[in-house]
Amino acid sequence: MRISALLLSSIPSAILTSSAAANEQQCYGFTPMPSMVTYLGASLDYPTADRICCHNHRFAEYSGYLAAPEVNLFGRLDPTAETVFYDSVCGIPLFVAPRGRSFEEFKEESLHHGWPSFRPEEIISENVIIHDDGRMESRCLTHLGHNIPEGGVDRYCIDLVCVAGEPLSAEDERFKILSMMHESTIVNHEFDATTYTSSAEDFSGKYGKFPTNIVVAVSSVIVAGLIYFFGVRPMWKKRKSEQWKKVEQKGTEDSGDVTN
Repeated sequence: MRISALLLSSIPSAILTSSAAANEQQCYGFTPMPSMVTYLGASLDYPTADRICCHNHRFAEYSGYLAAPEVNLFGRLDPTAETVFYDSVCGIPLFVAPRGRSFEEFKEESLHHGWPSFRPEEIISENVIIHDDGRMESRCLTHLGHNIPEGGVDRYCIDLVCVAGEPLSAEDERFKILSMMHESTIVNHEFDATTYTSSAEDFSGKYGKFPTNIVVAVSSVIVAGLIYFFGVRPMWKKRKSEQWKKVEQKGTEDSGDVTN
């Protein structure tokens, strides 16, 4: 397993949120299921999954992880069928893809951005929470990623290690999580991918506004700087020069008086 899989990379500033640290109830106190490390025959890193999914609201697996040789997500998916992606902790369905687009479009968009990228038609809307700042988590409080709209439509940038689960068996200690979740959650025996239709909006308006604030702040600083260097500073220098001329003139006059 590559050492780089252990590294946590900071996600782009566009999706940083104010909630810098996860609370103790994240994942309801549980950890990812052990089976996620061999998802679809891949080799995923468990410490990375535990950190990203259950002890974090800000960081992500490194960009391009889905295409790493030991992962190779799109080389393992069936290009002729939809795939249901399950929560890595509690095993509830979260996304079904590709839907409303081709497999190649799903693949191209995900590889381009560096993380699995889902669209509103592909989200199990009852099972995923999108916070006002764009942060996304499942109904069992597993961190998933962030909403980064593109082209006027929501695009969910999701960590593969957090959606690499499978339905839980009743013997798994994590099974008790299912009784703790919101009543609107669709559990596995209630979910039928062939008939399910997402109720998610194309554009929820929920995404990080942080970059906009930065742009405004930087622009203000630049404008203030331009005003100073091309307006205030020349006027100040001119005024200072005039004051020195007066001082020099006064000094000359005083010298004349003394000489006389």
